[in-house]
Amino acid sequence: MSSISFPHAAHDHTASSSSPIHEDSYFNESNAAFATSSSSSFQMNPLSSHPPRTPRTSSVSSHQIYGGDIYTPKEENIEDQPEYFTDDEEDKAQQEARKRVRREAVWREMLKTSYGRDKAFKIIQYSMRLYLLFHTTLSSSRIIRLAQRPLWEKALVKKFETAIAHFSLTRKLLILFNWLSPLDEILAQHAENQSLSASRSSKQKAKPFLHTFLHASPPTLLELANGLSDDVYTMSRIGLIGKRTGERVAYWADCCWFLSTLVNLVENGVERNMIVEQQKHVESRLYDDSMLKATAKSNPKANMLDAKELARLQRQDHWIVMSRWKLIMDLIFVSYNVFNLKKAKSSIQTFTGLAAAILSAAKAYERHKTDIIKANKY
Repeated sequence: MSSISFPHAAHDHTASSSSPIHEDSYFNESNAAFATSSSSSFQMNPLSSHPPRTPRTSSVSSHQIYGGDIYTPKEENIEDQPEYFTDDEEDKAQQEARKRVRREAVWREMLKTSYGRDKAFKIIQYSMRLYLLFHTTLSSSRIIRLAQRPLWEKALVKKFETAIAHFSLTRKLLILFNWLSPLDEILAQHAENQSLSASRSSKQKAKPFLHTFLHASPPTLLELANGLSDDVYTMSRIGLIGKRTGERVAYWADCCWFLSTLVNLVENGVERNMIVEQQKHVESRLYDDSMLKATAKSNPKANMLDAKELARLQRQDHWIVMSRWKLIMDLIFVSYNVFNLKKAKSSIQTFTGLAAAILSAAKAYERHKTDIIKANKY
């Protein structure tokens, strides 16, 4: 072989780089040709980075030469794809389950709990108060006052007023013994402190319950005081305790509610700041990946995880904002009772009470709907 000619040299030079699987067989042949054709007019460098293609197949597999994954054909490099398809199937199953969930089923599960009944009754109660508020406003105008009011309307107003009082008492009865939850937390902390002191030294005396009670967190103590005050006020509503005592205890219950609402607003703000920071980190990672052209095709797992994490943080931030608005409504409502404000008290408390009831019911509805979806997703 005195010379080697390439009819399409330019084409082979650019296209041969995509076939590394034949490079080993080409090296063997080109070395032999190079050794036997020293007088040829043109000689190939066997170490060339772009050798021509050869029709022969290599006896050495690409996995042995290159490590397997980088040059594996597309139809074979699907080791991680079932995991991605499983995540997509989970998302589709969750979406289908969300569509199949009926509102009646969610309300049924929600009304099984005392908290759900409380919020449902609160919506009905303050909707009636809103109707009475508009009715009073229209009745006080001159045009409506000149006309004679029908008798059935007066009877309807009295029924609504009676129903509002009954709903209020029913809601008070539903939240009886709410102070057991914070008391259980304090008792659990006291038992843990006793076990720690017993394990450290037998000579060390265990701390009394009063020490644990005084060192409990302020939100827990406020919740305990608020629950006890509400129960005493409820006892006065049903006639077991004097009315004057009930009114005094109701004021302390409102003060505890006011302080606990302020504490919850602070905690809500701190929690939202943390969620916003996490959301910014995830968004910055997605932005950096997009600038580096690391799309979903090149890095599907990380892209998918970041997208899911961002969606989860956005949903969490949404409900944190809803909780903040609910706490603001509660703060406005209870401020009228604590500071004895009189101006537009009925109107403001009606609107804020109804708004707080709707927001609380929406959160409880979403929570029960999520539980149903998790139970019936597959």
